[in-house]
Parts: sequence; structure tokens; C-alpha cells
Amino acid sequence: MISAGDFRNGLTFEINGQPHVIVEFQHVKPGKGAAFVRTKYKNVITGAIREESFNPTAKFSPARIERAEMQYLYNDGEVYYVMDVETFEQIPLPMSEFADGFKFVRENTNVKVLSYNGKVFGVEPENFVVLQITETEPGFKGNTATNTLKPAKVETGAEIRVPLFIEEEELVRVDTRTGEYMERAKSYDE
Repeated sequence: MISAGDFRNGLTFEINGQPHVIVEFQHVKPGKGAAFVRTKYKNVITGAIREESFNPTAKFSPARIERAEMQYLYNDGEVYYVMDVETFEQIPLPMSEFADGFKFVRENTNVKVLSYNGKVFGVEPENFVVLQITETEPGFKGNTATNTLKPAKVETGAEIRVPLFIEEEELVRVDTRTGEYMERAKSYDE
């Protein structure tokens, strides 16, 4: 059993036999009254998002989510195609539902495809990926002391913010959970 006090982003649990995933949570300890956990969670099957507060001692059953290692092959403008690395079966995933999951994923890289009772509901890329900058304003050499950031587009089409000294065609490490620039990279294999 999972208690509401143990809630974390991405944790899956069941309410009324339906699987849900935590989108946001906040432990609240008001000056008066009992502590509670303010939670925003999403129904894995319907996609409906709900906000609710729980007593930290409330108990829930964990949802049995399957995470399969798959390779992202390509997209045709409407559908992402992933391949099971063990069976070589290809699975189409509609862009309209899964665009956020592929925001920082290059072709021919592995992702975890999340499913519940055979229904795919999400994609988890690696936590840190190396991507090439394709568009940004010209850099300024020596301008490394400030925390000033500028917009940049990476090879997957996603927008991130990078320091002023970053140039086009440089490789950078990105945290896929937050979309933040971490550091420069020398190669894709780092």
C-alpha cells in the first residue's frame, strides 16, 4: 500500500479501480489543523486531471504499470513509431497524445513506454540527453559569469534556454524532466 505522505511526481496508484499518476503534489502543514497533501493527478486511461487533498495517512493500492524498453525509430508527421527491442514489433503512437514524451528524444534512441493492461499512456525518455543546438542567437565569448539565458532550439524541435556563450551546432546536455540546460557536451555518447 502507498500512503499519501509518500506521494511523488510520476508515482502511480489506484482510486476506485482506476490507475492514476501523480502530476504535482505539495505537502501542506497549516498553522492550525492537520497536515494534508494537495495533489494533482491524472487518470491513466481517460487522461482526465483532477486536484484533490488527502490526509497523509490515506492508503492506496499501487497501480501495476508496465515499463517496456523500446527504441524510437521515426515519425511521419502524425505518428511516432517505436520498436520493442526484444521482439522487434513496431508500435505506432499518435503525436497528438505523446508529443510531450518525445520532446527531447532523437531518432534511434531508447525510451521507456508505459502501459496499463496493454494500453500505452506515456513515454519516459532518459533523464539526461545530449542534443545539438540548431538555432540560437550568436554567442559571446567570455560571457560565462552571468546567469543570463537566451532561447535556443535543439535538433528535436524543442525550445530550451541556454547561456549566452552557447553557439549553434554545439552539443548540450538537457534534463528531460525540466527541459533545463545542464552543460556543454563533447559527444552524443557522454
